[in-house]
Amino acid sequence: MSSSSKRSYYDILGVPKSADDEEIKKAYRKLALKWHPDRNPNRKELADQKFKELAEAYEVLSDKNKRAVYDQYGEEGLKGVPTDGGSAGFSGAGFPPGFNFSSFGGPGQTFAFSSGGGGAGFRPSSAEEIFARFFGGKSPFSMDVDMDDDDRSGGGFRSSSGMPGSFPFASGGMGGMGGMGGMGGMGSPGRGSGGSPSTVKRQLPVTLEDLYKGATKKLKVTRKIYDGATGRAVQTEKILEISIKPGWKAGTKIKYPGEGDELPPESGGGVQDLEFVIEEKPHPRFKRDGDHLKMDLEIDLVEALTGFSRRFETLDGRTLEVKGASGREVVKPGDVITVAGEGFPISRLPGKKGDLQISVRVKFPSGLSDGQKGAIKRALSGNL
Repeated sequence: MSSSSKRSYYDILGVPKSADDEEIKKAYRKLALKWHPDRNPNRKELADQKFKELAEAYEVLSDKNKRAVYDQYGEEGLKGVPTDGGSAGFSGAGFPPGFNFSSFGGPGQTFAFSSGGGGAGFRPSSAEEIFARFFGGKSPFSMDVDMDDDDRSGGGFRSSSGMPGSFPFASGGMGGMGGMGGMGGMGSPGRGSGGSPSTVKRQLPVTLEDLYKGATKKLKVTRKIYDGATGRAVQTEKILEISIKPGWKAGTKIKYPGEGDELPPESGGGVQDLEFVIEEKPHPRFKRDGDHLKMDLEIDLVEALTGFSRRFETLDGRTLEVKGASGREVVKPGDVITVAGEGFPISRLPGKKGDLQISVRVKFPSGLSDGQKGAIKRALSGNL
């Protein structure tokens, strides 16, 4: 579909091109809550489409660098698709020459890294990931949220930074770390107890999808070294690459010896090591438990007694159907449905996976008429 027949990101969110950050956040919050697939079971296909469009529009317009490219070159330029007029004036990915897509933050920033390989244009993140990050990893449907109240932007979901869903890391990369100075600002700048240069440690948040499928993260590291001729400290940049393996757990450590700051000669010299520790980002549906995945499923009383079927998207994008209360069986509150082999990849056993464990919650009606109660008694008489 050509760009001329597609709605602009501004139209999707219903905001003018002059909209500021707060207006964009308010628009996304209201519409994402309205069109979340869990709130639209009877029109799921339409809701899925709108939910993904809203997430993509918000991801671009809430990022000043992506928004600047989009405003000047449109969606084709942002995504690295050649325009009708050819690719003149663009680099290989469709961006203007010299444009640094991973340049988050401002002066004093230590790291910036982006997902995937180089040379590709913008690729939207998962709509569920954007939604979870906006609400701080918490489900807004379990809290008191009025999706039509524009004056409650962020509501009870504000993070410590005061911005809804704001994290110290930007989408797909590590941004917002300004003010840390060099590598020494991330750990003990001196030497360890054994006389060797210290190790600088930092959490590396990774989505459950990336830990399930595997992914590659690229890190642009700014480090301090000392010029041998002048003795003065200078800054250099280097790209490090982490290959996330399927099945890695929170707490997995990735170490880069000698990639941190060089220590002053007067303190004995040496170079710090860098160590990143995997941290699992929260997921709106699944929770990991070792090699297993857990999720909650709410059904009503009629479904618990007569049967039900549910479909949902797995971490690798497949559609999985789960059925319950088939035949003469019924589902009781607290029952756990186990789907073998649909859990997390087991890194020590390639090709093997844990199980998916679904905890069923049965929603009871708020009340029944005498006639309904009588019908239930007659239907269940002798079967209890």
